Amino acid sequence: MTAALALEHVTKRFGGLLAVSDVSIEVAPGQITGLIGPNGAGKTTLFRVISGGLRPSAGRVFFEGREITGWSPHAVCRLGVCATHQIVRPFPDLTVLENVLVAAAFGSGGRLAPRSPRAEAEEVLEFTGLASRGDAPAAALTLAQRKRLEIARALATRPSVLLLDEALAGLTPTESQQAVALIRRIRDRGVTIVMIEHVMRAVMDLSDRVLVLNYGRLIADGPPRAVTSDPQVIEAYLGRALEEA
Repeated sequence: MTAALALEHVTKRFGGLLAVSDVSIEVAPGQITGLIGPNGAGKTTLFRVISGGLRPSAGRVFFEGREITGWSPHAVCRLGVCATHQIVRPFPDLTVLENVLVAAAFGSGGRLAPRSPRAEAEEVLEFTGLASRGDAPAAALTLAQRKRLEIARALATRPSVLLLDEALAGLTPTESQQAVALIRRIRDRGVTIVMIEHVMRAVMDLSDRVLVLNYGRLIADGPPRAVTSDPQVIEAYLGRALEEA
């Protein structure tokens, strides 16, 4: 089976700073992969290399067997890899529907879609629970709603691989549960998900597999329980075994 996403010896340097060091992974299609590690470990940098925001200093990136190393963000997105951002930035003066419509129209430029951009946008709003807020300006949304809008805009491009950067950050426990349920529904649609997350309960509940970065290096890769019991992961990130937390 061809990997949905593959990295071969990816390295990213910023001058003398080694942000990502020789990372090689393959992500199976249809799974949720958690990407964890301390702040500054290189997680968001790795996402930006995958999504085209940064060119790697070394190594190669593949999407469904096709090399996309160094492609521009819009080309990567139109091919089928879309990333959300930790700090969400919708178009504040546009309505919620208009924000998603922009993404749907952009996505339709790269691949054939069964529906018009407007129909696609309306379906995505219904799916993400934002249909009732479609006519509201994006600036009027709560944090939880803005995070849903960020996901909705990504989904409107019809991705095969969705990169979620801290989609649960800042949410209340109830809002987090709702976000977790949404992520599951996205996976159930056949979308492969890689998620950066610090909410460990969500990582454990959602992930089929967990990757751990520390100082840019991949220090663990495996099932959630095995990874969170790894002494190296406990020392670098968790501080103590998850069962004791």
